[in-house]
Amino acid sequence: MDAKKGDWVRIHKIVLKPEERSPHLPEDTQKVPLEMWDKGFLLNDVANIGDEVEIETYIGRKTSGTLIEINPYYTHDFGKCVPELLYIGRQVRSLIEEVGERDD
Repeated sequence: MDAKKGDWVRIHKIVLKPEERSPHLPEDTQKVPLEMWDKGFLLNDVANIGDEVEIETYIGRKTSGTLIEINPYYTHDFGKCVPELLYIGRQVRSLIEEVGERDD
């Protein structure tokens, strides 16, 4: 799939190679590159996944990196339903109403 100028895309970039990282970091952190993922509007006329591209972020910052996704979206959620939590709102409302009736 080709991306075209103005498409919403996600890029990836190695900011620092392991040997360029600070010696003051924990040893396991020093061993891996510092990576960046960013989203923005494609500035290149046409691009494919894996191409080096330039983007403009939503707030107007320009940056570049490897195109990894076209029209990215969030895939996280808040987990599975916890049935016990479904009734808490109703129970609290009921308790508040009871307290309100006693104060009258």
